[in-house]
Amino acid sequence: MKSVVIKQPNELVIEERPLPMPAAGEVRVNVKLAGICGSDSHIYRGHNPFAHYPRTIGHEFFGEIDAVGEGVNRSRLGQRVSVDPVISCGHCYPCSVGKPNVCTSLVVLGVHRDGGFSEYAVVPAHNAWPIPDAIADKHAVMVEPFTIAANVTGQIAPTEQDVALIYGAGPMGLVTVQALKGVYKVKLVIVVDRIDERLAMAQRSGADWVINNGERSLQAALDERGIMPTIVIDAACHPSILQEAITLASPAARIVLMGFSSEASQIVQQAITGKELSIFSSRLNANKFRVVIDWLEKGLIDPEKLITHTFDYHHVTDAIELFEKDQRQCCKVLLTFSQ
Repeated sequence: MKSVVIKQPNELVIEERPLPMPAAGEVRVNVKLAGICGSDSHIYRGHNPFAHYPRTIGHEFFGEIDAVGEGVNRSRLGQRVSVDPVISCGHCYPCSVGKPNVCTSLVVLGVHRDGGFSEYAVVPAHNAWPIPDAIADKHAVMVEPFTIAANVTGQIAPTEQDVALIYGAGPMGLVTVQALKGVYKVKLVIVVDRIDERLAMAQRSGADWVINNGERSLQAALDERGIMPTIVIDAACHPSILQEAITLASPAARIVLMGFSSEASQIVQQAITGKELSIFSSRLNANKFRVVIDWLEKGLIDPEKLITHTFDYHHVTDAIELFEKDQRQCCKVLLTFSQ
């Protein structure tokens, strides 16, 4: 089989590898589609502290089960599945409180273990989620990105009375827009970014108001309308955002950090306590695949609005470079494997 392998930072090859056999409790997935994420680019460029090389990247993928290991019902053969990349131990403290995404021995497909940019991938059977026939392949491969939004919203429990401010109109910001508007019916969703084309994508995903904070002060724009957000979500991951979010937030607001910045954020505690703000962080997803599949079945979200490009996997280098360089026109890039 062919696999996309990062041998070391900035060295990507399409390599012939032996066809893997599933062990007990595992299934083999004949990969059909995979999505490119920022973390794939970071591993390629050597900027992901969790990755070890060589590595087959890819944690967003969809395909069909073509082999099962011992203990897995053979009725699963031929099943269309979307794969949850989070592999956890199930018994440590985080797992015991419903947070397998931060398991003390966490393994993420495509990061710590070979992932889905391959013609075939072996995964734990319980990580392969059956996809209903009514859900198209190219929407099924988008389940994992939407689980990020499901994880965020599951923590903060949005209501129709909320006013949400999202920093960043990249893929993670956009899936969160769709969740807030389509699922939770939040009355006002504001998105701030410095790229007009990305802001237009946010509007197509349901944002009520978009602001280019490279052209005007976000504080002034909100003050003009007398708006104090009750939810603030940082999907841009810049060190300056947290203090601004604390300043702009309504009393009793919830603030969510989605990024992995290693740079220090300088904040003043007084407003956190004075407003009794709640600050959350969100990593990957904690058993949210069933939630997102349900959203898709009910038509509450529309992955089509995020998919901008599709490449055959042989052109994966071109695809990643487009994803990295064209932030104006490019949002979600898919790779096709076997059809």
